Amino acid sequence: MNRRNFILTGIASGLGAATLARPALATPGQMEVFKSPTCGCCSAWVDHMLRAGFDALARDVDHETLWSMKALAGVTPELSSCHTAFVDGYFVEGHVPAGDVQRLLTERPDALGLTVPGMPIGSPGMEMGNQREAFDTLLVLRNGATEVFERHA
Repeated sequence: MNRRNFILTGIASGLGAATLARPALATPGQMEVFKSPTCGCCSAWVDHMLRAGFDALARDVDHETLWSMKALAGVTPELSSCHTAFVDGYFVEGHVPAGDVQRLLTERPDALGLTVPGMPIGSPGMEMGNQREAFDTLLVLRNGATEVFERHA
């Protein structure tokens, strides 16, 4: 168990299982998505992941819990979006396309996870007809630096 998972497990057990699931204890391949109960784009992203074949389980949490989890996972405010997921030891922050997550899990880079900062129009869960913004999926390295993992036009 790495430091991040140890801390998340500690928070989860301190808050109680009814309040917060334990991402460190998710079964291999299972994705746990932590989101606001009122966020429609988060639910649409979970649907995108389910359609892509992920075993995604959505957990509604309060704002404070969500931001605490982001910080402990290594998601800084400038890298953040509206929901945070955990799968196989990585975090997935925001509207990351399923194909990028599949590639992450295949390649297994030495990193904390992926993020699509903000909420770009046209990203999974943020569809608005034919409108599209170009965006990058960033790989967050263990030292907090980022590099472009995938560009989306």
